[in-house]
Amino acid sequence: MINKDFKSILDLLNTFPNEQTCIDHLEKLRWNGNVVSPFDSSSKVYNCKGNKYKCKNTGKYFNVRTQTIFDNTKMPLQKWFLAIWLVTSHKKGISSLQLGRDLDITQKSAWFMLQRIRNCFGIDNDTQLDNEVEVDETYVGGKNKNRHSNKKVKNSQGRSSKDKTAVVGMVERKGKLTARTVENVKSETLTSEIIRNVKESAKLYSDEWLGYKGVNRIYDHSIVKHNQKEYVNGRIHTNTIEGFWSLLKRGIIGIYHFTSKKHLQMYVDEFVFRYNTRKGTESNRFNLLLSNIENRITYKELING
Repeated sequence: MINKDFKSILDLLNTFPNEQTCIDHLEKLRWNGNVVSPFDSSSKVYNCKGNKYKCKNTGKYFNVRTQTIFDNTKMPLQKWFLAIWLVTSHKKGISSLQLGRDLDITQKSAWFMLQRIRNCFGIDNDTQLDNEVEVDETYVGGKNKNRHSNKKVKNSQGRSSKDKTAVVGMVERKGKLTARTVENVKSETLTSEIIRNVKESAKLYSDEWLGYKGVNRIYDHSIVKHNQKEYVNGRIHTNTIEGFWSLLKRGIIGIYHFTSKKHLQMYVDEFVFRYNTRKGTESNRFNLLLSNIENRITYKELING
């Protein structure tokens, strides 16, 4: 792996001035000198000309792009590297319009690149949390009061999922965070999500929402009473996870403006990835994502769900 710390786009371009340097870096990250066939991991591999390899067992040819987010795209790897650098280094993300201008490509191509990249962010959104864990839920979607009269949704106030998407998040203090879109915030839904992501040994903090009552028999659970204007009671608070909700919503409103329910989890994964890698350098985030590029998704899958 190239150990250089990329502190700017200029550093990145100097390190990867052409396609071959990008290929060499990818091969180092993906295989580290031991090429493995994506079609049969047990097969012997033949080294062919032009950065190509052949899988002995299947007879198929492949290269370092095969079965990754770069597969079947004509975009040069240098532009992909730039896109990944921009997405992972910008604290609030980057829009497809801006990326298109930066890379001199169409907005459609930029959106497709971003969605393929976002599809890899989920690698850091499946962490088992312990110690002191805060849990909270939020809603992403437009406010009814801001809609035109003929587009208002009846009975959508409060914890309604009629026009908004619920997201439940959990964060270990001084540790990692996980967040998922959910169909509702009923007790059975929230309890299931908490059990999946939080160890029983953890001390759990939440607000007084009834949906969290189901975890009382499993965890050491304490609540802060927001309805009584109580926001901190000693170590009992949910300020950390609420701070993350602010980052998420400011990013969506300020950069992306709108996200569909179908794609929202990808955007949540993106912000979770940035939060969980906040203590690392930009080059570490860049290489971490490049090491997990096999979560490929096609354009047809993206637009058709």
